[in-house]
Amino acid sequence: MMRQKIVFFIIKCNNNKDFELKDLYQTLKEMRNKFRFITLLAICSCSILLVSCFKKSSSNKSMATGWNYNNPNNQYIYNFQDFSDQKPGPGLVAIQGGTFTMGATMDNVYYEWDNTPRQVTVSSFYIDETEVRNIDYLEYIYWLQHIYGADMPEMVSSALPDTMVWRNSLAYNEPMVEVYFRHPAYRDYPVVGVSWLKANRYALWRSDRVNEMLLIDAGVIEYDPDQNKDNYFSTDAYLTGIYNAKIAKGVPDYNKGEKYSRNAKMEDGIMLPKYRLPTEAEWEYAALALIGATRDERIVERRTYPWNTDGLRTDEKDHMGDFTANFKRGRGDYQGVAGYNNDGYDFPAPVKSYWPNDFGLYNMAGNVSEWVADVYRPLSYEDFSEQNPFRGNEFTKTVIDSTGKITQVPMTQNEISDRQNFRDSYSVNQGDGDYMSTIQTDWNNKEKEQSHYTSSMYDYGNTTLITDHSRIYKGGSWADGPYYLSPSVRRFLQEDQASSTIGFRCAMNMIKPAFKK
Repeated sequence: MMRQKIVFFIIKCNNNKDFELKDLYQTLKEMRNKFRFITLLAICSCSILLVSCFKKSSSNKSMATGWNYNNPNNQYIYNFQDFSDQKPGPGLVAIQGGTFTMGATMDNVYYEWDNTPRQVTVSSFYIDETEVRNIDYLEYIYWLQHIYGADMPEMVSSALPDTMVWRNSLAYNEPMVEVYFRHPAYRDYPVVGVSWLKANRYALWRSDRVNEMLLIDAGVIEYDPDQNKDNYFSTDAYLTGIYNAKIAKGVPDYNKGEKYSRNAKMEDGIMLPKYRLPTEAEWEYAALALIGATRDERIVERRTYPWNTDGLRTDEKDHMGDFTANFKRGRGDYQGVAGYNNDGYDFPAPVKSYWPNDFGLYNMAGNVSEWVADVYRPLSYEDFSEQNPFRGNEFTKTVIDSTGKITQVPMTQNEISDRQNFRDSYSVNQGDGDYMSTIQTDWNNKEKEQSHYTSSMYDYGNTTLITDHSRIYKGGSWADGPYYLSPSVRRFLQEDQASSTIGFRCAMNMIKPAFKK
């Protein structure tokens, strides 16, 4: 009987019929009490082979047409590769999405009305376990020096953090100007003095280095130490064929024959999505870490800080009364008294100081504030989207210019004129009350710059400091009082400016979230 059942499953597997794992499980369950342990062990071993056979056969044949994938005889059938689950990129932690109440958890100290609580949903994503460190950013600078240092040194200097942010007209902070970024003692400290624009460029560079290593590890390409400004690996350059890669074994190209190979494609599942800055909603959701705090889909709990109490000291037995974050306790008190410092640091602390929140993320309150992707508007809570809310979309397309360089250009009005889901490639101003949002806008006359419309409406510098280039940063810093430690608090700064109190961490889209209930 056992032999017949095994043969039956092998036949079903080879014929690629409606073989299901639950059928095998039911059979093993029925035989559990009929055979001795050694026999059952043999059956389980056989079942593993059957599962492998099942996966291979089912993924290599089209359920829609019946044609086999990856068959040299079917040259018009695309090369489909197996894919299970996305592996997190280096430094990232998986965050299971869900609904939460976004917005103020305490009264605004300036009586600003820009953060009314509202319920939103955030999709699952990845985010860095810690803030980006000095050593991480130095790696970026050294790469730029290797690629551009000889011919285009301005590419290196333009990426450097602004170390002058440590200076204060009436304070002596010169040691921080000289050593904080480069000295090995500060390698594990958060990088600061990086503008929003520089943080985004770093995230894109990090994406390319991670994907390059993934392709090397997969044996698709070889490492090329001779890369230069005219030929270096970037994800876009590789996918479009501009980068002349040193091919290792490549990816099998069944369209040409079993002995042929090709460049990897995004469809092969080897490369990861791009690193980026998290949205404001993602950052706030990750900081609060309300995982397991609710049951039966009832939103009954709101945290003031990224920990379980409304206080600033831990109630852990072995650390009773210790501070949970790096912040300014009061006027002139940045670290406490000698012999018993309250938080231990008068400037930023190492990125893994204090306790992580329930998602395993460090310093989501205190240490340094962090850039997020969004453009600031005081009435963001009135924005329409309740799912993955974000203001700052600029819809572009990838083109190769006359010099052979890859660039992103806005989608034209003709390309989106028939769309229902968005009406302009530049959505930063969508519904915010400026000229571009009004019914008087002449959509057939687009000669003027978007920034002209915005500045003329907002009168920047006279009536407001808010523009399309005002970016949100979240969380308190080593120089902030307790109020700013709440993840709900939002502030803004121009995207080309930097501060000694602002750092950042990266995020990444999650493909096919696979969290268990």
